[in-house]
Amino acid sequence: MKWFLWVALVISLDLSSANSISSYNHYRLPAALRPQKYYLRILTELKNPDDLRFTGNVQIVIKALQNTRNITLHSKNLTIDESQITLRQIGGGGKKDNCVSSTSVNPAHDYYILHTCEELLAGNVYILCLPFSADLNRQLVGYYRSSYKDAVTNTTRWLSATQFEPAAARKAFPCFDEPGFKASFVVTLGYHTQFTGLSNMPVKEIKPHETLPNYIWCEFEESVPMSTYLLAYSVNDFSFKPSTLPNGALFRTWARPNAIDQCDYAAEFGPKVLQYYEQFFGIKFPLPKIDQIALPDFSAGAMENWGLVTYRETTLLYSPNHSSLSDQQNLANVIAHELAHQWFGNLVTMKWWTDLWLNEGFATYVAGLGVQEIHPDWQSQDKGILTALITSFRLDSLVSSHPISRPIQMVAEIEESFDAISYQKGSAVLRMMHLFMGEESFRLGLKEYLKLYTYKNAEQDNLWESLTSAAHQVGALAGHYNIKTIMDSWTLQTGYPVLNVTRDYSAGTARLTQERYLRDSQIPRSERVGCWWVPVSYTTQAEKDFNDTAPKAWMECSQTGESVPTTIDLLPGPEEWVILNIQLSTPYKANYDARNWQLLIDTLNSDQFQSIHVINRAQLVEDVLYFAWTGEQDYGTALQVTNYLQRERDIIPWKSALDNLKLLNRILRQTPNFGLFKGYMKKLLTPIYEHLNGTNDTFSSMQQNEVLLKTLVVNVACQYHVSDCVPQAQSYFRRWRSEPDPDENNPVPPNLRSTVYCTAIREGTEEDWDFLWTRFRRSNVGSERQTILSTLGCSKEVWILQRYLERAFDPKGDIRRQDSLLSFQAVAFGQVGFLLAKQYLLENVELIHKYYYPQTRAMSSLLLPFSEQVSTMSDLNKFRSFANDCRQLLKGIRQAMQQSLETMLTNVQWMDRNYHQFSRTIQHHLQ
Repeated sequence: MKWFLWVALVISLDLSSANSISSYNHYRLPAALRPQKYYLRILTELKNPDDLRFTGNVQIVIKALQNTRNITLHSKNLTIDESQITLRQIGGGGKKDNCVSSTSVNPAHDYYILHTCEELLAGNVYILCLPFSADLNRQLVGYYRSSYKDAVTNTTRWLSATQFEPAAARKAFPCFDEPGFKASFVVTLGYHTQFTGLSNMPVKEIKPHETLPNYIWCEFEESVPMSTYLLAYSVNDFSFKPSTLPNGALFRTWARPNAIDQCDYAAEFGPKVLQYYEQFFGIKFPLPKIDQIALPDFSAGAMENWGLVTYRETTLLYSPNHSSLSDQQNLANVIAHELAHQWFGNLVTMKWWTDLWLNEGFATYVAGLGVQEIHPDWQSQDKGILTALITSFRLDSLVSSHPISRPIQMVAEIEESFDAISYQKGSAVLRMMHLFMGEESFRLGLKEYLKLYTYKNAEQDNLWESLTSAAHQVGALAGHYNIKTIMDSWTLQTGYPVLNVTRDYSAGTARLTQERYLRDSQIPRSERVGCWWVPVSYTTQAEKDFNDTAPKAWMECSQTGESVPTTIDLLPGPEEWVILNIQLSTPYKANYDARNWQLLIDTLNSDQFQSIHVINRAQLVEDVLYFAWTGEQDYGTALQVTNYLQRERDIIPWKSALDNLKLLNRILRQTPNFGLFKGYMKKLLTPIYEHLNGTNDTFSSMQQNEVLLKTLVVNVACQYHVSDCVPQAQSYFRRWRSEPDPDENNPVPPNLRSTVYCTAIREGTEEDWDFLWTRFRRSNVGSERQTILSTLGCSKEVWILQRYLERAFDPKGDIRRQDSLLSFQAVAFGQVGFLLAKQYLLENVELIHKYYYPQTRAMSSLLLPFSEQVSTMSDLNKFRSFANDCRQLLKGIRQAMQQSLETMLTNVQWMDRNYHQFSRTIQHHLQ
């Protein structure tokens, strides 16, 4: 991300050296000062759409830990009237007035440095007052503007909101904007009486403004100590739905007035999962209230601000008549994730962004536990496990991946860490630890850690100490083992292992070796270095004990970090299989010798396939398709495994298979042998499609997992023209078009809408496209609007797709900035749209960069469709040239570009190595 510093200074005559460049250039703030409390007072003006702005002042109570003549803090894009800055001592010995003699800035780190008239002395307490002002920006970070259309008056209604993580509080007020500088906040918001003010804490007092008629000052109670990135406030005219909590805390769910009826589910689910966390962590929610608010414009999915959680509308609002079960489950996961942060991240916060994963990995993992507790019928935990592993496996098999815990020195590097490694891989390694430690010691260690560091900051080593102590206390871990040694091997090095399993059938043993798994098959084995402490769980064909995930053995590393081969014994003879990694308890892949694979294939393709746990069936599909991709297995073996899917009736193996086969689809559909692959997919899909009664609306009589399976299968079936899928989808769409009031009456079942819309647009006319576009413009439901945007790109008409791309990046158009990526990807993932989107990106990168600036990290999502579809050396070289020629524009997404280019290279390698063999194998399986 490209960052810039613009501090407009009103300079008084006695500050002649203001705006000089500071020599202090370390990326972390100096340790000489520590903020204790902020008194933040902000007046927000929303009445004049041509001049939406805020003015304010902040009084920061600062304790000096060391003697210093400088106050270094953060400020960005703020106008500071330096003639009004004051500094005085309020505590400690020798009280006397002080002042600011000059200021300087460091644009690289957003530092605003005040040089004091008198030295600040260790132990003394000072109060610094800074007045500031700025426009409410349009960039969806800092303190920004948002709007919505009032359906009754057809007028635009304005509101303000904040998004400070990771480093944007400095855009709203001068502050010590690092997570380690916790302080309490007293926030006072000024605004017109037609609005409501919200912040982290409950309202304490409301007073009339001194000079502005119909304006008020709303003061909130003092907050608990917290990091600046968790502060939040908003001025809006929203409505709320109240909920109740047994501990007496106030719980409210806010939305624009014409969407308040969509708050019911969030208002019901939120308090339930909050109560679960109180029990799970053993600590009561520490604030007297919590608000969750759906914002029309929001850059992230959601943000865990303590006591005022902010969301996109699509992640908080749910309409039973318009939203699918998948929408509802995604919403529940997001709410559970953000509320988990109220403990892991808010109560205890990482010292520095190096350990961002402690926030995000824990919230991701614990959210799965929370949703499973509230909705056990969803079986969401199993799906979450698989999704986390599939997502992180893909990224972490690249040389250009990064460790979970990584050094951070620039703001752009913080932004890059909000990825699948911190979230999904972080979640997976925590689950691994939970399973090998056992429930009692894991929970005991977490509670000890949270109580020890309440309202403080911590590093991952602090967590390891608490967990090791608990594990040894309970006897869950051998005395010579410690959590740090085990977990550092997973958090401090890039990648994950593949365990190669070679059985000695006569001796009843198996030799296990490990190496780093990489998608780039041309990297020699000697360079696939790395060693992980691996808890090895396994079962045999006779035992079939898939409930015991505790390790029966460990793969260890030597003191020099080298892998030590392990032998497991007491295994069965040559007629029985062995499966490692029960229920995917650990994030590694297992590759067996040919005989063991064949034994597994024989069981999968028999009536006994369900004797293998459903997660391990998904694991076998996932692993063998990866090994075939990189050449560790042949496609003959892989397709023998996937053949069994004709029997499978559970969503988890199907999700594993379809996620992997989709990657093959996106490469093969550009080749003359795609027809063979299409035929194979029809063969796999037809039995399950017919078993689920095709596109017939049978959802009301189905179990929750069956609903999701049907949604998944029908979507893919229509892509491959299975049975009557396409004509039935077109029939649904025609019925909708014939409705007198299509905005009020939609006969398409919510769980099939994505499939029906995409199929109708792909096979339809310009009039079909315009009809759906009109529905998008008139829809009041975020999930429905999102579904429509993601399907308008299914068209095969070049001119329609070109027009859609231009609308996606029109700053004055109907598509909000946060949704433009969805529209672009909808086009770019299409067979026709891929070529158009590729050309559009290459030719319009400056326009797109300007559209997102300064939030250019969003551009990384534009690369995903190309990394999955570019498969020729010619196209790869075009993107390499593009990356080089536009390196200044793309420097904010340097990591994403490296990963995309590496993924494209592996696609090219696949075509060179596998294309002809795969085509022959597919042809054989169709005979």
